[in-house]
Amino acid sequence: MPPKIAKRRLGDVLLEQQLVTQEQLQECIAVQRSSGQSLASVLVAKGYLGEEDLVVTLSEQLGIPHIRVANYNIPQEVLNEVPESLARQYQMLPVSVTGDVLTLAMADPLNIMALDDLRMLTSYEIEPVVAVQSELNEAISKHYGGQSSASLFDELVGGENKQDGIEVVDEEEHIEDIAHMQAEAQDAPVIRLANLILLKALENRASDIHIEPFEKVLRVRYRVDGMLEETKNPPKSVQSALISRFKIMSGLDIAEHRLPQDGRFRTRFKGHDIDFRVSILPCYHGEKIVMRVLDKSSLTLDLDGLGFAAQPMDAFREALALPFGMILLTGPTGSGKTTTLYSALHKLNGPDTNIITVEDPVEYELFGVNQVQARSEIGLTFAAGLRSILRQDPDIIMVGEIRDEETADIAIKAALTGHLVLSTLHTNDASSVYTRLIDMGMEPFLVQSSVGLAAAQRLLRRVCPDCKEPIRVPPDVLERIQYRHPEGAPPPNFVRGRGCGKCKDTGYRGRLAVIEAMPNYPEIQDLIMTRQPASDIKRVAMECGMRSLRQNALEKAAEGATTIEEVLRVSAMD
Repeated sequence: MPPKIAKRRLGDVLLEQQLVTQEQLQECIAVQRSSGQSLASVLVAKGYLGEEDLVVTLSEQLGIPHIRVANYNIPQEVLNEVPESLARQYQMLPVSVTGDVLTLAMADPLNIMALDDLRMLTSYEIEPVVAVQSELNEAISKHYGGQSSASLFDELVGGENKQDGIEVVDEEEHIEDIAHMQAEAQDAPVIRLANLILLKALENRASDIHIEPFEKVLRVRYRVDGMLEETKNPPKSVQSALISRFKIMSGLDIAEHRLPQDGRFRTRFKGHDIDFRVSILPCYHGEKIVMRVLDKSSLTLDLDGLGFAAQPMDAFREALALPFGMILLTGPTGSGKTTTLYSALHKLNGPDTNIITVEDPVEYELFGVNQVQARSEIGLTFAAGLRSILRQDPDIIMVGEIRDEETADIAIKAALTGHLVLSTLHTNDASSVYTRLIDMGMEPFLVQSSVGLAAAQRLLRRVCPDCKEPIRVPPDVLERIQYRHPEGAPPPNFVRGRGCGKCKDTGYRGRLAVIEAMPNYPEIQDLIMTRQPASDIKRVAMECGMRSLRQNALEKAAEGATTIEEVLRVSAMD
């Protein structure tokens, strides 16, 4: 357990040890308040206290060790735990992580505000150690890149203008010329900052942008390949202006700060349009913004190109050839369900087919498909939209999500009256689709008759092709993770990513989809009718030839496309 730091002030400790006089302390406190520097920095700069004296005194009086940070080679994953802006602001450096304890080198370990801020930002207990201030500043510059004020804002105002490739497009397709935006930016740097945040997201292939206000920090994070990554933070002082800028771009009310808001806007980047779906949530220290990046150019509409294994791919093709019935896809948010459903609609789309969807929101526009945007605030719910769709002579219907009993009831009846219905449902695996519909109040005989295919999907991070290397996995480990080598298949090629500059030392770059697909086997129909648990349905389906999510994911690992660690992260034991 890390030591408890008494809530004492640095000045009081120094006075007790008679290292400074009351007059010297008051003088330095006045300088501190006017300059914003730390008290320790002012005392040393004035020559009233030597750095070594300060470190030794704090170490002895507080009972905490002191270290020479210049001797430490700190791993990147440890540095990532503390934002650079916070490290520079409070003159602190993460040294190591052991269990749930983060060891933190500080020039002033009595700075309770700094410790509280870091506890709020991380899940760790903080164990401070004291370090010589000059060595600490050099180490911060060395490990974080050496810029004295490295932040998005500094990059924006003082650095090279990197916005040339991005322009804003509103919903009416009016294009705001980037040259005008750049001219305006000379007087409005926040506009340039907003554009830079968007540009960096697109350059990093981010799927989401998070702008999060805390008491003293405005944090920016990007979700890349499913994992959140922190970037350099803009100053807290631009928070209100930056949030207002994104509200204006999204057509939202900049005067409303108490209620959540949702909007969207469009940009043009390198010749193609990109939509941003914006969600604003009032939090304790301000409004948090999350923007989903919807890049049409990256949408893969080739079902065969999604890379599914043989069994689920065959099952999917057979289900799409059904004259009627439901195809239900499950998986967490961000697992690629929408891409798979759009790929299926693209395969089914033709001049002789009437396809209508009701979605919330419409993420991508598909030519030849009639897409309806659900608007619950005016009564256009999934259920209401689905009722209207049925009067439009559809052949194929897609419902964004089955959320309630009413939508499920209409979808099942549509599937039983000659329509092919595609939708999503929130369950953990394919077999749970049947039990979930029954739990929503649907009669088992209707569920058994209407569902043609239940599928569960996840996204696995790909191993970086530039730094992947083969590894040997012991047989007992393969047995524990339920890997069974298929007869006649080539030897497994398990790999890992060593980490390099192209993958930012993560060992992964890009993602691939993995899916389990459960056709409505005759052998499982009695189990559905008699309300048997999902585990029994899954066991019988696997006896009939279904390959589970874990099996298909391990097959990708054996091909060298991903790692065993990634398989264990996204799939459960069978």
